[in-house]
Amino acid sequence: MPPKDPDPENDRQPTSGPADSSAEEAASEELTADVSAESQESVQDFLGEAAQQNEAANAELSSGESNPSPGPASQSDTSEPYIAFVHVYKSFGSLDVLNDVNFFVLPGETLCILGRSGVGKSVSLQILMGFLRADKGEIRVAGENICGFKEDQLQAIRRKVTMVFQNGALFDSITIGENVAFPLRERGDLAEDQIQQVSKGLLEMVGVAGMEDLLPSDLSTGMKRSVAIARALASQPEAILYDEPTTMVDPLMGHLLGDLISRLKKQLHLTSIVVTHDMRFARKLADRVVFLHQGEARFFGTMEEMDASEDPVIREFLSLDELVLPV
Repeated sequence: MPPKDPDPENDRQPTSGPADSSAEEAASEELTADVSAESQESVQDFLGEAAQQNEAANAELSSGESNPSPGPASQSDTSEPYIAFVHVYKSFGSLDVLNDVNFFVLPGETLCILGRSGVGKSVSLQILMGFLRADKGEIRVAGENICGFKEDQLQAIRRKVTMVFQNGALFDSITIGENVAFPLRERGDLAEDQIQQVSKGLLEMVGVAGMEDLLPSDLSTGMKRSVAIARALASQPEAILYDEPTTMVDPLMGHLLGDLISRLKKQLHLTSIVVTHDMRFARKLADRVVFLHQGEARFFGTMEEMDASEDPVIREFLSLDELVLPV
């Protein structure tokens, strides 16, 4: 059966408060352990600024200081999901891709969207980014219903929420270093030497050190994904959407990408949505999962609750995954 309207008050995990300075410093050192000495300070300062920004944004939503959200996605007067789908519908002609879909992700959490091919996983991300429009329902991002937003309003949302596409969506005609530097230059408040140090350091941090002068066509699929994550981080987002990050990459690269996404969440207090077919990846990252099937959100909850589900469609999905990916 489709899940009930999501209610974060009934299933809320406490948002962590400000970490002590020693813990923040240790986390920073872990994330930037592979960054060269010349770039390390700049990158740590840059990431520290992002972490403070995200922690403040998450605290604002958790304290109810943002605009209250009507309807079933937020029943609490003191809490607000960072992202919520509320009775969302989307069709292409006679094909119903999303049919009364409800789910949410709390500030600083990771939600994984699961399901077979063609069930609306990537469409959900495109609706969140404003590339597609929902036919009906509410899409709430950072306390605002973005349905009906004009392009300039959507651009403001995209400064908070960015997306890592399957193909990386890098600019083919400029170097890897220039790709990562692009959002830094758009800010308009950084000196050129800072831009160079931060972009170089972010590339080192995601495991593509020394490749600043290469073109995207020179890189493997996994490396392109890593560069896309570095470019996303350069915009200092509050949330990142990942579309099938492990598709067509080797198991080692998939493991490294999973570790990176997990560490970014913890240090930068990022809210994340990950579309994936990889159950091991989902188990590693997810605070909650939503399972899409034939246009419906067939399940929404924790991975443990999904494992315990008696829904025959979910049991079949999990059993087939065990056959494809034996332990």
